[in-house]
Amino acid sequence: MPKSLNKIYIHIVFSTKNREPLISDDIKEELFNYLGGVCKNLECNPIQVGGYKDHVHILCLLSKKITLIKLLEELKSSSSQWMKTKDAKFSSFYWQSGYGAFSVNPTEIEIVTAYIKKQEEHHKIKNFQDEYRAFLKKYNVEYNEEYVWD
Repeated sequence: MPKSLNKIYIHIVFSTKNREPLISDDIKEELFNYLGGVCKNLECNPIQVGGYKDHVHILCLLSKKITLIKLLEELKSSSSQWMKTKDAKFSSFYWQSGYGAFSVNPTEIEIVTAYIKKQEEHHKIKNFQDEYRAFLKKYNVEYNEEYVWD
Protein backbone atom coordinates (compact mmCIF):
# COMPACT_ATOMS: atom_id res chain seq x y z
CA MET A 1 0.00 0.00 0.00
CA PRO A 2 1.39 3.41 -0.87
CA LYS A 3 -0.29 5.20 2.07
CA SER A 4 -0.33 4.29 5.75
CA LEU A 5 -3.76 4.56 7.35
CA ASN A 6 -4.91 3.98 10.89
CA LYS A 7 -7.61 4.96 13.35
CA ILE A 8 -6.73 3.76 16.82
CA TYR A 9 -8.85 5.01 19.69
CA ILE A 10 -7.08 4.83 23.06
CA HIS A 11 -8.53 5.25 26.55
CA ILE A 12 -5.65 6.29 28.83
CA VAL A 13 -5.91 6.24 32.62
CA PHE A 14 -3.33 7.31 35.18
CA SER A 15 -3.38 8.66 38.71
CA THR A 16 -1.52 11.11 40.84
CA LYS A 17 1.41 9.70 42.82
CA ASN A 18 0.03 7.62 45.71
CA ARG A 19 -3.45 8.62 44.53
CA GLU A 20 -3.17 11.95 46.32
CA PRO A 21 -6.40 13.97 45.77
CA LEU A 22 -4.56 16.92 44.19
CA ILE A 23 -6.83 17.56 41.21
CA SER A 24 -8.98 20.13 42.95
CA ASP A 25 -12.09 21.79 41.59
CA ASP A 26 -10.19 25.05 41.06
CA ILE A 27 -7.68 23.46 38.65
CA LYS A 28 -9.35 20.42 37.10
CA GLU A 29 -10.89 22.03 33.99
CA GLU A 30 -7.68 23.88 33.23
CA LEU A 31 -5.68 20.66 33.71
CA PHE A 32 -8.03 18.68 31.46
CA ASN A 33 -7.76 21.38 28.79
CA TYR A 34 -3.98 21.35 29.14
CA LEU A 35 -3.85 17.57 28.68
CA GLY A 36 -6.12 17.87 25.63
CA GLY A 37 -3.77 20.50 24.24
CA VAL A 38 -0.78 18.18 24.65
CA CYS A 39 -2.67 15.49 22.73
CA LYS A 40 -3.60 17.96 20.02
CA ASN A 41 -0.01 19.21 19.68
CA LEU A 42 1.13 15.62 19.14
CA GLU A 43 -1.62 15.04 16.55
CA CYS A 44 -3.45 12.67 18.90
CA ASN A 45 -6.90 14.19 18.52
CA PRO A 46 -8.44 14.44 22.01
CA ILE A 47 -12.05 13.32 22.14
CA GLN A 48 -12.69 13.60 25.89
CA VAL A 49 -10.49 14.41 28.87
CA GLY A 50 -11.73 14.21 32.42
CA GLY A 51 -11.18 12.56 35.74
CA TYR A 52 -11.51 12.96 39.43
CA LYS A 53 -9.45 14.20 42.37
CA ASP A 54 -6.74 11.55 42.03
CA HIS A 55 -6.71 10.46 38.38
CA VAL A 56 -7.41 11.33 34.77
CA HIS A 57 -9.01 9.67 31.77
CA ILE A 58 -8.06 10.62 28.22
CA LEU A 59 -9.86 9.33 25.16
CA CYS A 60 -7.95 10.20 22.01
CA LEU A 61 -6.96 9.00 18.57
CA LEU A 62 -3.37 7.78 18.52
CA SER A 63 -1.41 9.52 15.78
CA LYS A 64 0.50 7.34 13.36
CA LYS A 65 3.47 9.65 13.96
CA ILE A 66 3.99 8.89 17.67
CA THR A 67 4.25 5.87 19.92
CA LEU A 68 1.93 5.40 22.86
CA ILE A 69 4.81 5.62 25.34
CA LYS A 70 6.00 8.93 23.83
CA LEU A 71 2.47 10.32 24.15
CA LEU A 72 2.34 9.26 27.81
CA GLU A 73 5.78 10.71 28.54
CA GLU A 74 4.75 14.06 27.07
CA LEU A 75 1.36 14.09 28.80
CA LYS A 76 2.74 13.28 32.22
CA SER A 77 5.98 15.25 32.23
CA SER A 78 4.66 18.47 30.72
CA SER A 79 1.46 18.51 32.78
CA SER A 80 3.34 17.75 35.99
CA GLN A 81 5.70 20.66 35.35
CA TRP A 82 2.75 22.88 34.40
CA MET A 83 0.86 22.00 37.60
CA LYS A 84 3.84 23.03 39.72
CA THR A 85 3.72 26.52 38.18
CA LYS A 86 0.03 27.04 38.95
CA ASP A 87 0.18 27.32 42.75
CA ALA A 88 2.50 26.53 45.66
CA LYS A 89 0.06 23.85 46.83
CA PHE A 90 1.00 21.85 43.71
CA SER A 91 4.76 22.06 44.32
CA SER A 92 4.93 18.34 45.09
CA PHE A 93 2.62 17.28 42.25
CA TYR A 94 3.62 14.06 40.48
CA TRP A 95 1.85 11.43 38.43
CA GLN A 96 2.17 7.72 39.21
CA SER A 97 4.90 6.03 37.19
CA GLY A 98 2.54 3.63 35.41
CA TYR A 99 -0.59 3.97 33.32
CA GLY A 100 -3.36 2.02 31.70
CA ALA A 101 -4.08 2.26 28.00
CA PHE A 102 -6.98 0.41 26.46
CA SER A 103 -8.15 0.17 22.88
CA VAL A 104 -11.67 1.37 22.22
CA ASN A 105 -13.97 0.05 19.53
CA PRO A 106 -15.22 2.94 17.34
CA THR A 107 -18.79 1.86 18.10
CA GLU A 108 -18.15 2.52 21.83
CA ILE A 109 -16.74 6.05 21.58
CA GLU A 110 -19.97 7.64 22.84
CA ILE A 111 -20.11 5.22 25.78
CA VAL A 112 -16.52 5.96 26.82
CA THR A 113 -17.04 9.70 26.34
CA ALA A 114 -20.11 9.62 28.60
CA TYR A 115 -18.22 7.54 31.15
CA ILE A 116 -15.41 10.10 31.32
CA LYS A 117 -17.88 12.99 31.60
CA LYS A 118 -19.58 11.33 34.60
CA GLN A 119 -16.49 10.79 36.76
CA GLU A 120 -17.82 12.89 39.65
CA GLU A 121 -20.97 10.75 39.89
CA HIS A 122 -19.11 7.51 39.30
CA HIS A 123 -16.67 8.10 42.14
CA LYS A 124 -19.39 8.65 44.70
CA ILE A 125 -19.78 4.87 44.47
CA LYS A 126 -16.39 3.46 43.44
CA ASN A 127 -12.83 4.53 44.24
CA PHE A 128 -10.05 4.75 41.64
CA GLN A 129 -8.44 1.45 42.60
CA ASP A 130 -11.69 -0.48 42.17
CA GLU A 131 -12.39 1.34 38.91
CA TYR A 132 -8.93 0.48 37.57
CA ARG A 133 -9.20 -3.16 38.63
CA ALA A 134 -12.49 -3.32 36.71
CA PHE A 135 -10.72 -2.04 33.55
CA LEU A 136 -7.99 -4.64 33.97
CA LYS A 137 -10.61 -7.36 34.35
CA LYS A 138 -12.68 -6.12 31.38
CA TYR A 139 -9.62 -6.11 29.12
CA ASN A 140 -8.32 -9.40 30.55
CA VAL A 141 -5.01 -7.83 31.61
CA GLU A 142 -2.91 -10.03 33.84
CA TYR A 143 -1.31 -8.08 36.68
CA ASN A 144 0.28 -8.40 40.09
CA GLU A 145 -1.45 -6.17 42.63
CA GLU A 146 1.89 -5.53 44.30
CA TYR A 147 3.19 -3.67 41.22
CA VAL A 148 0.11 -1.76 40.12
CA TRP A 149 0.09 1.01 42.72
CA ASP A 150 2.61 3.69 43.59
